[in-house]
Amino acid sequence: MRIKFCGIARVDDAELAVSLGAWAIGMIMWPRSRRAVDVQRAAEIAAAVRRKAEIAGVFVNQRLDEVAAIAEAVGLTLIQLHGQEGPSFCAEVARRTGCRVIKAARVHSGAEIQALEAFHTDFHLLDSYVPGIPGGTGETFAWELARDAGRRHGKRAQVPVILSGGLHAGNVPEAIATVHPYAVDVASGTELAPGRKDPDRMHAFAEAVAAAASPILRA
Repeated sequence: MRIKFCGIARVDDAELAVSLGAWAIGMIMWPRSRRAVDVQRAAEIAAAVRRKAEIAGVFVNQRLDEVAAIAEAVGLTLIQLHGQEGPSFCAEVARRTGCRVIKAARVHSGAEIQALEAFHTDFHLLDSYVPGIPGGTGETFAWELARDAGRRHGKRAQVPVILSGGLHAGNVPEAIATVHPYAVDVASGTELAPGRKDPDRMHAFAEAVAAAASPILRA
């Protein structure tokens, strides 16, 4: 079970994430976020963990040229599109940057999950819906919606699913058992404050994920 530690804004936090076996770190490149980092800091963080983990940049309804320029300057390997970007925009981001693309959906009902079928991106990310806030809210959504969506299609999703939204060490085992995602994504659940991680919470989260994933591997 893979972990994406998101909302990384410090080199020390990125290095700790990698030491805990993170599959990816995420940095918020949307300037209106409380966890936003500028390009220079993002590049410093990326340089510290390059080739040790995937390096994701999170964008919200930003221009294609801006996304492409930041991806090159920072050295991103993943681009997470967390706004109302359409399938064609996602495809063009992949073509322009060479990065793998994560398309996020804020889940309010099963309709948002079904709508993701139009996005032939590398990953789908399911986050919680909170009016007016793109992500990082600390709120969960009804995880059974993700499980039931898979059942309706009669097969496991073709696009790997990353589960996000209000996850922390206390609830991530249930989330994994319900959804069986490709990866889990955590931001506020491992923070002392927006943009500043709590090492104890990061350790606890990684340990909880490892323990929850063990029965799945044995099965």
